[in-house]
Amino acid sequence: MRSSWFNKLFIIIGPKPPLSWLVVCLISVLALIALLSSSPSSSSAIDSATRNPASIVYSNYRRIKEQTAADYLELTSVSSAGGAKPRELGICGKERENFVPCHNVSANLLSGFKGGEEFDRHCEASRGLERCLVRPPKDYKIPLQWPIGRDVIWSGNVKLSKDQFLSSGSMTKRLMLLEENQIAFHSEDGLIFDGVKDYSRQLAEMIGLGSDADFLQAGVQTVLDINCGFGSFGAHLLSLKIMAVCIAAYEATGSQVQLALERGIPAMIGNFIARQLPYPSLSYGMVHCAKCGIIWDEKNGMFLIEVDRVLKPGGYFVLTSPTIRPQGSSSREKNRIMLNPMEELTQQLCWTLLAQQDETFIWQKTADVDCYSSRKQRGIQLCKGDDAHLYYHPIVPCISGTSSRRWIAIQNRSIGSELSPAELEIHGVQPEEFYEDMQFWRSAVNNYWSLLTPLIFSDHPKRPGDEDPMPPYNMIRNVMDMNANYGGLNAALLEEKKSVWVMNVVPARATNALPLILDRGFVGVMHDWCEPFPTYPRTYDMLHANGLISHLASESCNMLELFLEMDRILRPEGWIILSDTMWAIELARKLATQLRWEARLIDLQNGSDQRLLVCQKQFVKK
Repeated sequence: MRSSWFNKLFIIIGPKPPLSWLVVCLISVLALIALLSSSPSSSSAIDSATRNPASIVYSNYRRIKEQTAADYLELTSVSSAGGAKPRELGICGKERENFVPCHNVSANLLSGFKGGEEFDRHCEASRGLERCLVRPPKDYKIPLQWPIGRDVIWSGNVKLSKDQFLSSGSMTKRLMLLEENQIAFHSEDGLIFDGVKDYSRQLAEMIGLGSDADFLQAGVQTVLDINCGFGSFGAHLLSLKIMAVCIAAYEATGSQVQLALERGIPAMIGNFIARQLPYPSLSYGMVHCAKCGIIWDEKNGMFLIEVDRVLKPGGYFVLTSPTIRPQGSSSREKNRIMLNPMEELTQQLCWTLLAQQDETFIWQKTADVDCYSSRKQRGIQLCKGDDAHLYYHPIVPCISGTSSRRWIAIQNRSIGSELSPAELEIHGVQPEEFYEDMQFWRSAVNNYWSLLTPLIFSDHPKRPGDEDPMPPYNMIRNVMDMNANYGGLNAALLEEKKSVWVMNVVPARATNALPLILDRGFVGVMHDWCEPFPTYPRTYDMLHANGLISHLASESCNMLELFLEMDRILRPEGWIILSDTMWAIELARKLATQLRWEARLIDLQNGSDQRLLVCQKQFVKK
């Protein structure tokens, strides 16, 4: 079914013209495409698209917006060869509704992975799958608007059956309210007995702050929340303008990551098994573990060493231990037993036990790099070299980041997304280049929202069908920037006070600006777009990619598989904005046809080779 904005454009354009006229137009379009695509393409498209934003200025944008109908080209008239319509892809079976590639436990076991590694990420074991569109569950509904959607979700949108819910012994699940076709989340999470707000204030007081509103002033801008339950702590921190990212292992049902993302809270699949997390060293101001189920002193403290790797100097590790006490043991005795191996490990890591209250312990990582040379026990050695470009490498048994120029205490860092010239110099970025990039994205965000607001937030006529969601029909809670560069899109959205958060993705083979993005207080991750992204289907409202297609084409990635992955992680009626060279956008249009996306092409009319393609994923049911 065509969306309202397509129907409006059709009314403006008028009825279907004669066939002879269409043939002449089609031949002209194809001849123009062939002529334009004959010019050589640059293998450095990713740099030209992101490093020199001034060359892609949105001039005459008001005129472009007024002529949107004239610029629109229906995708069914675009062909890959000889005027034939590209074949639309079929719909996957029901078994793929919640499928996450690279986390196929059965395939991993058949490939010989064991000892826990079968639950880790292995993309090579998931290759050769049928190319098809992942359909939503039968009872799927468009998520509710934020902030209502943070506390109430449609039960049909996640893989959690009523029987599983009722039979669960988990305190977290018992504190959720399942009512008809919705799941409501209490403000109190089962991991935290006195309520999330009280717990957060308790942590602030243990650190020495007046309240949790002072976390930002203390340098805590980002938090890594390990096995986050269903994200209540992260949801509270988000209200304080602190970005908390939930990471948890893949779960076939009742997934913490899927439920957190459905609530509009940042989350992604990540394991403490054998490989490093896809973040560089010195990434987070706090790492939080509340009953996360990880035995930190196992494997010679390898998992605790990985926490130290991603923790910034002066940052905090918060551990809320299990509440079930060993039979016959007092709380003090239990804490003493638990702390013995942890004490030895934390001393070698140069952590200080800052405070303990009831079941909660807070350690602070040293900000003094000389601490490591004065340790009494040096069982854990210092790493050599930089790990900024590592991608899912094995966990290393050494202390990282001590030789990095980014070794700066969180208390001495800039607060907010603006970095000082000295901090930019550490990242090898000139202030003029950074501010030019920022100015470009300010303009781009205004133009994007000017174009999309009538489409996303307009009260278009209700589609027929009792299963349709209540208004608003479309909304955006999160955006994935698939080629984030410096995180300029994220910063511009914040400046405009848009109520969205951005997952900033840095392609594995692009210039690595992820440390800079994380130092700005944003959420970010490194990812190889020749592989699937570690998330569940239907978890993002909008995908944005600037210069990515031309870059990945030079990397010999399969473009159809990339677009299938984009379709998998985008929710029904979600949006895609692609900005790239003319030939890359033409390729994207053909692929969009196969994926049943509705699309419009916009010529920026600024004399550049750049084009904008705006697509919307259909709500496909079968």
